[in-house]
Amino acid sequence: MSISKKNIAISSDNFIEIEDGFFILQAQNNTSDYQCITQNVNKNIIQFHFCVKGKIKFNFNQGSYDLQTEEDQSLLLYNPTKALPINLEIYPNSWFVSVLVSVKKLHTMFSSQANYIDLLMEENRNKKYYKDGKITPATAVVLSQMLNFNLHSSVKNIYLKGKAYELIGLYFNQPEETNVEQCPFLVDEDNVRKIKLAKEIIIQRMVDPPSLNELADEVGLSLKKLKEGFKEIYGDTVYSFLLDYKMNYARKLLERGQKNVNEIGLSIGYSTASHFIAAFKKKFGTTPKKYAQNQ
Repeated sequence: MSISKKNIAISSDNFIEIEDGFFILQAQNNTSDYQCITQNVNKNIIQFHFCVKGKIKFNFNQGSYDLQTEEDQSLLLYNPTKALPINLEIYPNSWFVSVLVSVKKLHTMFSSQANYIDLLMEENRNKKYYKDGKITPATAVVLSQMLNFNLHSSVKNIYLKGKAYELIGLYFNQPEETNVEQCPFLVDEDNVRKIKLAKEIIIQRMVDPPSLNELADEVGLSLKKLKEGFKEIYGDTVYSFLLDYKMNYARKLLERGQKNVNEIGLSIGYSTASHFIAAFKKKFGTTPKKYAQNQ
């Protein structure tokens, strides 16, 4: 079977310079063909890639080596000794967002907190980085907002700039291991286990989640320790995390097209479609119906 591939030119719509040394690259391939994007990138650029839907593949060394990134996966690439030009293959019905940031720009973003970021530490200046990971629910919300918004062209860049900053902030707010070491309460493995159990409980019972007091009792923690521990590990409050998870879950159901808006709202705990529509629009900047129509 032959595979149809189409090279698409980088345009101002999918490659945006929002500041000196700070770029956004994004594309939505809603066709049945494979699409290819190429873009030269300097060696001082750190690349953050996010596969929002489907699958994408990065080709290196004239195609002799490749890396595949699937839906809900992220990839960080940085090589201070060699440029890593983007040679990207977008699978059919796939979406992605990339944020390209110079080392200098990333330093200015974090300034006094630079020692918190491994790749910004002085001893790691010449170190290569490759890191893949799972896209968190909060990150998935921001990515969807970057791909689906209805704003006047005059405010498009400032909107995307804010979302790109938010994306970078969320990316460096996710390492659980660092949080466990920094918070004395979380040094206790049993406490960590209870916090993770709390997360699983609210996800499994998202249609009718327990109250915070009920959740604390169920996992065997005080209310104070539940709140503090959850924020340390997952970077968000319990119910804010759950809302992000529910909205992301609803987004995926809309993409599959197997349920209508009312059914999706009920499946995540909204008794009326209007409440679900309002919550979805607040998160993604568009209604569920309009979002589904763009799939």
